[in-house]
Amino acid sequence: MEAEPELTPGLLLRAYAAGIFPMSESRDDPDVFWVDPQLRGVMPLDRFHISRSLARRLRRGGFEVTIDRDFEGVVTACADRPDTWINATIFRLYRQLHAMGFAHSLEVRMDGALAGGVYGVTLGGAFFGESMFSRRTDASKIALAFLIDRLRKGNFTLFDTQFLTDHLESLGGEEISRAAYHARLKEALARQGDFGAPETPAPAVLAQRRTQTS
Repeated sequence: MEAEPELTPGLLLRAYAAGIFPMSESRDDPDVFWVDPQLRGVMPLDRFHISRSLARRLRRGGFEVTIDRDFEGVVTACADRPDTWINATIFRLYRQLHAMGFAHSLEVRMDGALAGGVYGVTLGGAFFGESMFSRRTDASKIALAFLIDRLRKGNFTLFDTQFLTDHLESLGGEEISRAAYHARLKEALARQGDFGAPETPAPAVLAQRRTQTS
């Protein structure tokens, strides 16, 4: 029987480029399996919905947004729930991808503490969102608003959310077919995105954009 290939960061990147991603059944399950959904969740970068209440929250401030300052803290917080697909193997691989410059986190702090955040993998002009968390009201929405702005400015064209949740749908997310996803992925991989290039925008800039497009 042919042995399965060793799960390495390089193999993981090839999997993302082919449109599949890893998951585990639970935190304590040592096995990892590959997923290529028939319906894929994506967040169109030009249709992210900033509601009036979120716009007011962005204008009010009282939070700090950073990039790649606490990658492990964000992944740990994302896994800190009763049911999680992030096991020790997956955590290790994403730490390695982060060290290689392919995995990134966006953190939201309130009162000096980590309140919310999101992390994912970048390849070309594609951002593969892996997970997000929120410990304070609207923290994950704030994280997504800043992430979308960063992806727009960084020449990204695809924000892959893997699956579509009610929360993501309320913010503008949608489901597309596997074939449509692979077509968008091919186009995105031909570009060169830069996650670290744009400076973190002021909340008022995002709020103003919402007002102008309402």
